[in-house]
Amino acid sequence: MTESSDPLLPSARSAPAVPYASYLRVYEPLAAFTEPERTRWADYARSGPTPTAQDELRRSLADLVRVPVVGVPDDESADAFTAEVDGVLLVCPWGTRLRGWLALEELVDQFPGPVLDAALPPEVRLRAAQEYERWRARNPEARPWIRTGVWQIPLRWFVLVEDCEREYVPGVRLRYRTPMVQARRRLARALRTLRAAEGYATLADGLVEVGGWLEEFHPKSMVELDYGGLVHALPAGRLAEDRSAGDLAAGLAALRAGDGTGAAEVYGGLAERWREVRERLFAN
Repeated sequence: MTESSDPLLPSARSAPAVPYASYLRVYEPLAAFTEPERTRWADYARSGPTPTAQDELRRSLADLVRVPVVGVPDDESADAFTAEVDGVLLVCPWGTRLRGWLALEELVDQFPGPVLDAALPPEVRLRAAQEYERWRARNPEARPWIRTGVWQIPLRWFVLVEDCEREYVPGVRLRYRTPMVQARRRLARALRTLRAAEGYATLADGLVEVGGWLEEFHPKSMVELDYGGLVHALPAGRLAEDRSAGDLAAGLAALRAGDGTGAAEVYGGLAERWREVRERLFAN
């Protein structure tokens, strides 16, 4: 695999910016795009080095410190992450504006009202919600190419990848990349296993939602699970030893073998490890 850009590598201009977020990305082949987008992305990839994830993050943070605060950009980003796999160009548009709207909806459920009002005043959120409603009416089939987890990696994401696809560069990145067809196959198999067992309804429901999202993309896409800023938040030793995808696969294998106790131990340990990471969000 050769790459036109690597969204996980920090920009040479400065040290990594955070927040400590993880990402689930889908890179689609040019064939998935209609004109004039197809030509635009092809020209974009040929134009030279493309921005990194750190560049995207800096632009987002710059909006949040402006006065007045910009909750959602006025215009959609014209940037994307790109990769080349077996000679095929794959593109993952940032879709920053759509993701901003979706993130605002999630924030309402994650933070107390006073905290949310201090960060994003009610009038900013109301204006963004009204703009999103108008935009969605014009773009009913739009979906983001990137999903974000703050201070966590949702366990259901690990179902899509295997331990053998793990790439770890200390202090730089920890990611998995897999063909879309493999991700969908693993998800379907895991869903059958979880539905046949007791006590895993929440994980199964999460997989149904992720599966519906993946079905929106070209079958020859690539799925990337990126630890993102968590690489800079968690101890290097812990990251080196982290085998969450393998652990979840072991739990599913235990369920298929009828070993409910063994599966519960594996899944419980995995859930507890990531619960401890999520709690760091509120540690300050």
